[in-house]
Amino acid sequence: MNAPIPTPKLNTAGPAIAVQTVRSPGGVEAWLVEEHSLPLIAVDFAFDGGTSLDPDNAAGSAYLISGLLDEGAGDLDAEAFQGRMADHAISLGFEARRDDFHGYLQTLSTHRDTAFDLLGLALNKPRFDADAVARVRAQVIAGLQRQAKNPDVMCRNALYAAAFPGHPYGRPEKGDIDSVSRLEAPALKALRPTLMDRAGLKIVVVGDITAAELAGRLDALFGDLPKGEPRQRPAEALPIQGLGQTHIIDLDVPQTVLRFVCPGLMWDDPDFITASVLNHILGGSAFTSRLFMEVREKRGLAYGVSSSLMPLRESAMLVGGTATRNDRAAESMKVIREEMLKLAEEGPTEHEVEEAKRYIIGSYPLRFDTSPKIAGELLALALRGDTPDFLARRNSLFAAVTLADVKRVAKRLFGNPELLVQAVGKPVALV
Repeated sequence: MNAPIPTPKLNTAGPAIAVQTVRSPGGVEAWLVEEHSLPLIAVDFAFDGGTSLDPDNAAGSAYLISGLLDEGAGDLDAEAFQGRMADHAISLGFEARRDDFHGYLQTLSTHRDTAFDLLGLALNKPRFDADAVARVRAQVIAGLQRQAKNPDVMCRNALYAAAFPGHPYGRPEKGDIDSVSRLEAPALKALRPTLMDRAGLKIVVVGDITAAELAGRLDALFGDLPKGEPRQRPAEALPIQGLGQTHIIDLDVPQTVLRFVCPGLMWDDPDFITASVLNHILGGSAFTSRLFMEVREKRGLAYGVSSSLMPLRESAMLVGGTATRNDRAAESMKVIREEMLKLAEEGPTEHEVEEAKRYIIGSYPLRFDTSPKIAGELLALALRGDTPDFLARRNSLFAAVTLADVKRVAKRLFGNPELLVQAVGKPVALV
């Protein structure tokens, strides 16, 4: 008889990353991780607000602006700007997300002067030339037209619209064909200062640059942007509407796309760490979660099924989804509800909790194996309002989670079985 394979001891040490706080003479602050062994510099930054700041009648504005900032700035038109980026192998771009407007720069340190100059121009002197606006707007509209019959996109947009009616979260981040078609350069220029002010700005720099040099460059990049006013976070999470309801968009496709949502937890909730363990057990793990085992492995209802916590700036959700044959959509949702209720009533096993913690802690270093990944992970930390010392504390927090903790949070999150469900397809007997 073979001896049991011993379980390796869990290493709860956090990643060995030294984070400095750098403040420029003008008061712009950034987190810096100096790494001089490779000739690379990665910059990640985000302005508070994102697509939530789109005017009510102009959804898609922030997304369109994100595609225009590197389409000509200062005395460089789009072709010259893009050509200079290509000539120096510089990666620079922007992304409009629901709660923030994100930007990034990645460059060889030998090209830092050119890279920082281009980023400064994009941030402070974007041109919004008529031909660039028309071209990028047409690209966005073409993408929206392709997505108009994409069941996944339809389902996601409809779910947010049902969960947050009348709130910016209920609008598609990219806008819709009608709203984007109306967007013109003057309105985009007018919105940019609101979208990109220094109140709530978070900056992370990783790579071959010193604190002294970075302090000197921060003002040139961000110092002339509007100061802005800090946006207050709500005292309580915005409630999710439509819980207990199932909505169906009729689409003649062989598979039904299903998305479901229930209240989650804000990042600063004392139970968030425990809820992360719980979600890993429910649907966060790719191949061992309860939903994966029950929906795919035991019943063959779908190829994939998952769930995740989604803390937003003003609300918090647990979202999940799958895609299955139209005649098995109802059974799939029945199994998903049963597993959530089972966790609320019985809780997970000790083995499930320990395995979840082992994976969450053991996989954490994989988020820090490149400079852009380190920058992205730290930026996410900053946006949540946390501090760099979380890196050292994080694994110990997960290691301290007990079976009793997970059972308690399972009752809190899944004790009320009401879900908001959105389906796209021709599901049989789903409601």
